[in-house]
Amino acid sequence: MLTHTGTQTIETDRLILRRFEYSDDDAMLKYWVADEKVQSLYSEPVYSTKEEVKGLLDKYIGGCAREDYYRWAVIDKECGECIGQIAYFLVDSKNHFAEIEYCIGSQFQRRGYATEAAKAVIAYGFDRMNLHKVQICCKTINAPSRKVIEKCGLTFEGTLRDYFYMDGQYVGRHYFSILRDEYENRRQ
Repeated sequence: MLTHTGTQTIETDRLILRRFEYSDDDAMLKYWVADEKVQSLYSEPVYSTKEEVKGLLDKYIGGCAREDYYRWAVIDKECGECIGQIAYFLVDSKNHFAEIEYCIGSQFQRRGYATEAAKAVIAYGFDRMNLHKVQICCKTINAPSRKVIEKCGLTFEGTLRDYFYMDGQYVGRHYFSILRDEYENRRQ
C-alpha cells in the first residue's frame, strides 16, 4: 500500500527540491518555461508571459492540497533560483508505481543536476511513498535524458515506436524502470 505524503522538501548536495512558490515566476521564465527546446523535449507548452506562468503556478501550487500530488521546484543552492522542475506526474496507487518527469534549464544542463534531482526523487518514492516501481520515459531523440536515466540505475524496458509527432516527424518513446528490490540492492 502506498503512503501518500504529498510534496515534501528534499535536500541534496547542490539542490533543494520544494513546493513551487509564486515568487519562482521570474526564474521559471528566465531558465526554462519560455525555452521551446526544453519544453518540447518533455511535451510541455512554452510559457512566455508572467500571466501564463501564474496560471501554471496556480496548477502546481493548487495541486499540493492533495496528498497524492508530487511536484518539486528544483532550486540551485548556489544561485537560489528555480532552474527546473521534477515530478511524479503519474502515480498509480493500485499498482504501486509512479512515473517521473523532469526538466532543467539549458544554462544548467550537463552539470548533473537532473541526475541529482532524479536520484533524490527515486529515493523519496521508495523510502517515503513505499513504491514498488519507478519509471521514467524519454523521447528517442533526447540522448542527454537517456544518460540521466541510465545514471540513476534504471533498466531499459523498450521503445514505443512513433509515439509522438513533432516538427513533421514521428519520434519514439523509451521506457525505463527500477523495482524496489533493485533499488535496495544498489544501496547496499
